Amino acid sequence: MLRRTLACGHRGLLLAVWLGGCSLANAHAGCLDDVRNAQRIGAGNFCVLGFCLYRAELWATQAPRPSTLHDAPFALSLTYERSVSAERIVSTGLDEIQRLSAQPIADATLARWQHNMRRAFGDVVRGDELCGVYLPGHGARFYTNGKLSADVQDPAFAEAFFDIWLDPRTRAPSLRQQLLGGP
Repeated sequence: MLRRTLACGHRGLLLAVWLGGCSLANAHAGCLDDVRNAQRIGAGNFCVLGFCLYRAELWATQAPRPSTLHDAPFALSLTYERSVSAERIVSTGLDEIQRLSAQPIADATLARWQHNMRRAFGDVVRGDELCGVYLPGHGARFYTNGKLSADVQDPAFAEAFFDIWLDPRTRAPSLRQQLLGGP
């Protein structure tokens, strides 16, 4: 956030969050380095009962199709509008992964995924950016405010994690549509 403030100025920070940033390098430092030639595919807000929790942006070299979603790298950036504890982020994420899974997930796998998510995510406050990069065949890298927080070498976890937003059965279908470049 400090980098964004310095690059954009205090007044420009709010506009940067809503309009995509003063510069790609400052707004998404680190995260987009893993997705060469990335362009913003889509963006939208995740709101519940009129309270917006975060703004999400999907970055990729081209708009992913649902049938080829896991074939190419992409980055999903969340810029938070409210404070959320790390425990809440992890527990909600695991609940959604389990809900979307076609089969029950083994306890040992869930414990490993929970550990990986705890490494990746800390508490967030308004203006913090969490960015996850999906890397086919490798897993995922996670960044907090532009700094690498975890490199999870588990392709099954990565697919399950990003499906929270991109699976057709997501709890936020309009956000999914916006992320994938729809209206």
